[in-house]
Amino acid sequence: MRTVYLYNTLTRKKEEFVPMQDGKAGIYSCGPTVYAYAHIGNMRAYVFADILRRIMEYAGYDVTHVMNITDVGHLVSDGDDGEDKMEVGKRRENLDAWGLAEKYTEAFFAHAAKLHIQKPGIVCKATDHIPEQIAMIEKLEEGGYTYITDDGVYFDTTKFAQYGDMAKLDIEGLQSGKRIDDSGKRNKTDFALWKFSPKDAQRDMEWDSPWGKGFPGWHIECSAMSSKYLGDQFDIHTGGIDHIPVHHTNEIAQSECASGHAPFVKYWLHCEFLSMDDSVKMSKSKGDVFTVDTLAEKGYDPLALRYLYLTSHYRNPVKFSYGSLDAAAVTLKKLTRNILALRDAAEENVALSDKVKAYQERFATAVCDDLNTAVGLAELHALLSDNDLSDAEKYALATEFDLVFGFDFANMADESKEDAPPEVLDLVAKRDAARQAKDWAEADRLRAAIAEKGYAVEDTADGAKIVKAS
Repeated sequence: MRTVYLYNTLTRKKEEFVPMQDGKAGIYSCGPTVYAYAHIGNMRAYVFADILRRIMEYAGYDVTHVMNITDVGHLVSDGDDGEDKMEVGKRRENLDAWGLAEKYTEAFFAHAAKLHIQKPGIVCKATDHIPEQIAMIEKLEEGGYTYITDDGVYFDTTKFAQYGDMAKLDIEGLQSGKRIDDSGKRNKTDFALWKFSPKDAQRDMEWDSPWGKGFPGWHIECSAMSSKYLGDQFDIHTGGIDHIPVHHTNEIAQSECASGHAPFVKYWLHCEFLSMDDSVKMSKSKGDVFTVDTLAEKGYDPLALRYLYLTSHYRNPVKFSYGSLDAAAVTLKKLTRNILALRDAAEENVALSDKVKAYQERFATAVCDDLNTAVGLAELHALLSDNDLSDAEKYALATEFDLVFGFDFANMADESKEDAPPEVLDLVAKRDAARQAKDWAEADRLRAAIAEKGYAVEDTADGAKIVKAS
């Protein structure tokens, strides 16, 4: 078991990961609200959660990864203002809320697959866990933490002394600047646990409850589902930095008050934003959203986006541009070809020489130090150009490190060679060896022999490419 260090938003410092159960790690990730396509900024948070899971498994932990699907209850604002996003989305597309949720849930997982994001072991929908949410609200009511207005059932944040500690909220300042709204909230920071259905209309998604027909608030779903699958206290909770001041702050309050146990979560990890460079043109007025499919339509491999994400630390903001994506695409393509060129040298058991062990140790130290994938990638590039390593050692290390990166080099098709017959591939391999040995005369002779077979070799920045001679 390797030691892992994580930056904990709760304490604002990097801490050694100490699991609640030996050898196990429970992770809960805030999932998408499925009222529209997830854009590439959203997807950064899910690649981050995927990398976290892979690193914890690489370090030797048995991981239980849970992610929710928000298909009800998330209002247009992150507070309690406006309509449910599902209601807004259904009018936009002339679908009912259930059909809208199904459409965008499928789209999300299709985009996630293109980015090689592993599906969490447990995916739970808010609409499948209404009884659990009602039960948690009842516990809060029994504890005296709630009150009822004409609008719904609310959590009284003044009853939880630690409210806002993680976000370092100025509660007094917020309260002094509060405005009176139509919800009947007593305090500006109070939040809805259960919202009542409108009296003059029927919603697609509404349920009977002890307080009347309605639907759950956004925050209660994560507390109810995480406790169901991971317990009242668990190891790691992930999300974007936008979740800190409202959603995750509210989760802590309601979870700890409902269970009576603290802390609700030991380690809170948050991913920074991805922003668009001015060169990336979108028409927001037309509802354009920059998605994984947008990139594919422009001819980019979605894995180039994954590579771009991994070149920056998850706690650093990233500005997306076509230039940065082009650079990532070229680097990944060259990296892939270099690794695939070593595949024929693969051995089942590679001896653990001191040189191999040194690379393994440096890589593990990097990625287990708060998920430092940028340094991990530097180690991968370094080993591929290290002449003191054999091809078999290079391939073994590259595919081992890829357990964290998730590009799946071992199963990629070698596009530069897949159409050429075996005898041509053999000549190309010999030519590659001659070039590495700087035997240019032999390399030229082999190029001519390849040409006699009806093929040509193009030496590109990404490596040798075999093409059928015209």
